[in-house]
Amino acid sequence: MRKEPAKRRGLGGDQVEGRQAVRELLVAGRRRVREVLLAGEMESAPILEDIIDLADEAKVPIREIGRSKFEQEARTESSQGVIARAAPLDEFSLDELIDLDGPALLLVLDGITDPGNLGAILRTAECAGVTGVVLPRHRAAHITPTVTKAAAGAIEHLPMAVVAGLPAAMADLQKAGIWTVGLDASAGDSLFDLRVADEPLAIVLGSEGAGLSRLVAQRCDTVVSLPLRGVLGSLNVASAAAVACFEIVRRRG
Repeated sequence: MRKEPAKRRGLGGDQVEGRQAVRELLVAGRRRVREVLLAGEMESAPILEDIIDLADEAKVPIREIGRSKFEQEARTESSQGVIARAAPLDEFSLDELIDLDGPALLLVLDGITDPGNLGAILRTAECAGVTGVVLPRHRAAHITPTVTKAAAGAIEHLPMAVVAGLPAAMADLQKAGIWTVGLDASAGDSLFDLRVADEPLAIVLGSEGAGLSRLVAQRCDTVVSLPLRGVLGSLNVASAAAVACFEIVRRRG
């Protein structure tokens, strides 16, 4: 039997910015929220009222501060006048992702460096019912305030593991009976013809521009592409992730 780590490592995500992301943080209630900061002189909006009510209910301190001071505290370009400070997200182990209930649908992200892309991928993953996300520890974006805002609350619900090396992690997934399916524009086989869509699987996405690294591509059980009909040769990685995730969801019924 696999043992749970005695103490989880923090994954980041301790500063949450943006109205939807902060609201979802408070709704989920999965980690301690230390305080909520509001920019002064904002127009009233239903989501702001929700945030204030949720924070009051959870006994989270709310501070309204001047606009200039607020902008000094913000780490994103569009925080929408709301910041929450919270305990870091828990980092799961790869074994825990493997052992989660239900048919596995994992995302393995091979060096996604753009925070906006990572946040968009995580938002798509949560909406599609992805059961976990595997990130490399080095040379990749992790859970920054920009990622948190782009994910719009998805980080509160997605188990995520950070691994030292993706090829070794993928080998562990394969030993556990999880198919690893790489996505690459140059592959000859189409995702739409994938025969193992109903099986436990992990979709492996490469970095912006470079795509899958050589060792990661070699470790995949199969590499497939999205059938493109236009002039351009590839999709943005976040868009490709959305198509791939929902194609698997469609195939699984």
